Amino acid sequence: MTDQIRGLARGEADVPLSILDLATVSEGGTATDALRTSTELVRHAERWGYHRYWVAEHHGMPSVASSSPAVLIAHLAANTESIRLGSGGVMLPNHPPLIVAEQFATLHALHPGRIDLGLGRAPGTDPATASAMRRGDADAFPEEVAALAAFLDGEAPGGLQSYPLNADRPPIWLLGSSGFSAQLAGLLGLPFAFAHHFSAENTEPALDLYRSTFRPSRWLDRPYAMIGVSAVAADSSEQALRLARTLALAMLRLRRGRPSPIPSPEEAESYPYSDVEQTFVDGYLRNVVKGTGAEVRAGLGALRERTRADELMITTGVYGGANRIRSYELIAEAHKLKASGDA
Repeated sequence: MTDQIRGLARGEADVPLSILDLATVSEGGTATDALRTSTELVRHAERWGYHRYWVAEHHGMPSVASSSPAVLIAHLAANTESIRLGSGGVMLPNHPPLIVAEQFATLHALHPGRIDLGLGRAPGTDPATASAMRRGDADAFPEEVAALAAFLDGEAPGGLQSYPLNADRPPIWLLGSSGFSAQLAGLLGLPFAFAHHFSAENTEPALDLYRSTFRPSRWLDRPYAMIGVSAVAADSSEQALRLARTLALAMLRLRRGRPSPIPSPEEAESYPYSDVEQTFVDGYLRNVVKGTGAEVRAGLGALRERTRADELMITTGVYGGANRIRSYELIAEAHKLKASGDA
C-alpha cells in the first residue's frame, strides 16, 4: 500500500507533481464545457507525466462542476489507463461512511491500484446548503473516518459489511487547512494533504504538527505530506497575471457571498475594486505561483524547499479551459516531466 501513496518524481521535478481539478466553469460556459475540459486535461496529464489527478467536492458554487467526486472519478478513470485518480476530497460530514465505502470500493474494483480516497471535514459549501444535505457534524469526523476505514477493511462491528469487499482498499488521505486534520492524520499514520492554495499562512505549522505527531501504521512507515498549490503558467508573465486575476475576482465574490462562474480577463481588469477589495485581491495573488513555465518551476521549487512537501498538487482554476490546459502543459514542459514508462 505504501507504493500507492508515495509517488516518484519524474523528469527534473524534485517531487511528484499532481493536479487538483474543480471542473471550473467559466463565465459564458456550461458545466458540460467544464467537464469536457476535465476529460481532455486528465488525458493530457497522464501523457505529460503528472502523478495523480484529484477532483474536489464543492456545493452551491456556480464556478465548480465537481459536486460529485465519485461519479466524476469513474468517468475520468474510464478515459485513462494509468494515472492515479482520487478525491481531493470527499467531504465526509456530507455523507454516511457506508455510502462512501461502497462508492470507493466499487471504483477500486473497477480500477485496481489507481484510486485514492481523500477525506475532508468541512462541508465544502455555505451553511444553508450544508443544512440541505442533512448532515454536517464536523465534530464527528474522527469517528466517521474510523467507521469508513472499518467498512473498507471488512472490520465493521456488529456484523455490518459494505460491498464490494476487495482484497485491499484505496489509500485514505486526510485533507485539511488547519491543524486538526494534520494532527489526526499523524496520529492515524495516514498521508496528509494541506490546502496551501487557500490557507497559506497555516501551511508550515500544520505540516510541522503532522510530522511531529506521526505514528507509523500498516499503511505508512513515515510521514508523507502533499500541499495544494494555486499556479498559473502562460506564454508570458503578463498573461499569467492577467489570468490569475480572473481567479482572484472569483474568490473575492465567493468571500462576499456572491459566487459566480470564473469571470473573463476583461471583466477582472475592469472591475471597480474598492480599497478593501484590492487589498484582498493583492493578498490572494501573492499566494499564486504565476509566470512563464520557467518562473512557475522556480516558484514551486522555492515553495517545496520551504515547506519540505513530499508532493505538490497544482490547481489552476482560471478562466477558459484552453488556458487551464496550456498552463499545465507549460509546467510539465518546464520540469521535463515524462509519462510512466517513458525512456
